[in-house]
Amino acid sequence: MTLDDDLNRIAEQEKALSFDAFDLTTAWQLGKLLQELATERGLGVAIDVTLHSMPVFYAALPGVTPDNVNWVRRKRNMVLRYFRSSYASGLKLRKDGKTVEDNGLSGDDYAPHGGSFPINVKGTGCIGAVTVSGLPQRDDHNLVVEALALMLAKDLDTLRLAPL
Repeated sequence: MTLDDDLNRIAEQEKALSFDAFDLTTAWQLGKLLQELATERGLGVAIDVTLHSMPVFYAALPGVTPDNVNWVRRKRNMVLRYFRSSYASGLKLRKDGKTVEDNGLSGDDYAPHGGSFPINVKGTGCIGAVTVSGLPQRDDHNLVVEALALMLAKDLDTLRLAPL
């Protein structure tokens, strides 16, 4: 897979994984689904669902460290700044040979690494972010995409990023 292949697939994901409506109950269901998937697989991740800068769901599973809390915040900030997945932002920066600092942002507050995905509502746009931290960044991203695909009854096989 090339950077362009991944960026194109993530753009497809962001378009396909949009909700007709999304509220606090939906946010809780998404967080709970991620928690169940991670628990079943024994994954040590932190999970965050934030709407309009309001935390709605947070879980830290065994294996998480205090660093994961900061990674969640920094990845989420990327989504809420650019309205695209933190992984796509990171891949685009890498492709362009740039850093977040080149865009006038602080690496202390913005992490262009996989794991945070925009919560998009059709006709509205990005209303929040769902974030996972604790795995390699591509795996964090794929776990979020899997949960969104399950919630939205989308074919995961056509959306998932290919293994490296």
